[in-house]
Amino acid sequence: MAALAPLPPLPPQFKSIQHHLRTAQEHDKRDPVVAYYCRLYAMQTGMKIDSKTPECRKFLSKLMDQLEALKKQLGDNEAITQEIVGCAHLENYALKMFLYADNEDRAGRFHKNMIKSFYTASLLIDVITVFGELTDENVKHRKYARWKATYIHNCLKNGETPQAGPVGIEEDNDVEENEDAGATSLPTEPPQPSSSSTYDPSNMPSSNYTGIQIPPGAHAPANTPAEVPHSTGDIRLTPEDFARAQKYCKYAGSALQYEDVSTAVQNLQKALKLLTTGRE
Repeated sequence: MAALAPLPPLPPQFKSIQHHLRTAQEHDKRDPVVAYYCRLYAMQTGMKIDSKTPECRKFLSKLMDQLEALKKQLGDNEAITQEIVGCAHLENYALKMFLYADNEDRAGRFHKNMIKSFYTASLLIDVITVFGELTDENVKHRKYARWKATYIHNCLKNGETPQAGPVGIEEDNDVEENEDAGATSLPTEPPQPSSSSTYDPSNMPSSNYTGIQIPPGAHAPANTPAEVPHSTGDIRLTPEDFARAQKYCKYAGSALQYEDVSTAVQNLQKALKLLTTGRE
């Protein structure tokens, strides 16, 4: 992946997207699709914030140049040319990053990489909004991950031992404005694969997760038999049904890229049930 032209200094008005842009830079080599959509989210959000003042217009223009260059480099990658594939890619990546951090948290292994993984997962869920409204599950994950990153960061900063696992989200804790949890306390470079505590989506287990609700199918046993009722007569499927079935199949394909069999099986089962019964 060829290096992209650098961006000008970030205008103060765009402070809210600085971490999304940092995440994009960290994924330029690790996962260019993630990097592309992080920049797209930053571009869309920046346009809504301020597209008129000279410094903001200049910044957005350079960011657009980066997007066009990335899109050209990625060519006919389906995750770029087909939104449904791109959405599945982002959701699976964000979920695996979330699960890595959650497993570390539940095991009582508190460190900067896991804090960063929680926070980055929440940023990637922000990015998923480029495809439309978030599901309830994603909204819950984003809130929990951002709160966890802030909570654990503050505990370590104050020399306290965090409480492992879900301890209840403090509703009055404004995690949206906490910059420390996602910035100064964390390494600016992406973790290296040699670290035992590093997140790598291709090496993540698909089990050992309990607690807050996660997207359906993330942890069904790989050998779970398909419990699909047989069709009883003619099933009239709507265009929306076909679109949902296609989405489940795309999710399954994306999961297989990470060798996540359980997620793939569950999504294929959901598609089959929808197609044979007309219901989810």
